[in-house]
Amino acid sequence: MAKTNPGRFFEDYSVGQVLHHAVPRTVTVGERALYHALYPARHALYSSDEFARNCGLPQSPIDDLAAFHVVFGKTVPDVSLNAVANLGYAEGRWLLPVYPGDTLRSESEVIGLKQNSNGRTGVVWVRTRGLNQHDEVVIEYVRWVMVRKSDPDAPAPETVVPELKKALDPQDLTVPQGLEFSNYDFAQSGETHRWGDYEVGETIDHVDGVTVEEAEHMLATRLWQNTAKVHFDLTFRPEGRLIYGGHVISMARTLSFNGLANAQMIVGLNGGAHANPCFSGDTIKAWSEVLDKAETDVPGVGAIRLRLVATKGGIPFALRNEDGKYHPDVLLDLDYWALMPM
Repeated sequence: MAKTNPGRFFEDYSVGQVLHHAVPRTVTVGERALYHALYPARHALYSSDEFARNCGLPQSPIDDLAAFHVVFGKTVPDVSLNAVANLGYAEGRWLLPVYPGDTLRSESEVIGLKQNSNGRTGVVWVRTRGLNQHDEVVIEYVRWVMVRKSDPDAPAPETVVPELKKALDPQDLTVPQGLEFSNYDFAQSGETHRWGDYEVGETIDHVDGVTVEEAEHMLATRLWQNTAKVHFDLTFRPEGRLIYGGHVISMARTLSFNGLANAQMIVGLNGGAHANPCFSGDTIKAWSEVLDKAETDVPGVGAIRLRLVATKGGIPFALRNEDGKYHPDVLLDLDYWALMPM
């Protein structure tokens, strides 16, 4: 009897199937130190306990995307070990801050299946939840991946494509308990721009760039215990190891500090697409567009909806070609909600 796990293939999934992912993980301040070593992360709420306490939180949480990566990494052996590509995200919500000492685990439900016309691959939709040691959901999101079939002759399942929101409503967002910005220190945060200083339709060139190094993206993928073969095995993809999409997301988010330093917490993920592959040696730059703004139930805390676009050194604000396809320099198109002082 084989004791190793080859991972699931497309024909191994069924709608309604619940996957309980292995190896819970206790996060520590080590996650923060490594996250800030890998990315130019400077948002004050995730850097300083004192700043966080002045904003009503007991201490500085683990960076929102670091918590996302921990939850995501748990799912890879069951969802995307045999994936060809991670295609997109929707309906992502950060429901509770994650603090050092919390233990996270993940579970996913298969909510959609669609075999591709080539008969060799199919798309799998899953809704993933990250839970802490109290069985409280801290993060939830939907993602869909293209997965290889082990047996091309295996019958196609009934097609089920889930209906997903194009964007979360502001009332879907959760402001962490206690968070308030009445004592917010704009000098310490790095910029003076408030929620009211941004206009819908405004675009921001974040100016800075970071060249992806082989060693760094490999360290990041190991840190999040992401075992997808395309990120490790040079024989799996002849053109090189594919950079984990989350590495691109975090790099772009931290680059956005220059112009959006006060967009402190990500609380919603409306959608996202990895438009083109990223490889070692690519230089990631980023720009943002303000898509929407909303007040929250907490006085002084505003929500801002942002499109974050990562490029490999491309021209800012170029998103799609005339044919509607993504510009070849675009790596990431991410739509998210963040909290900002009003």
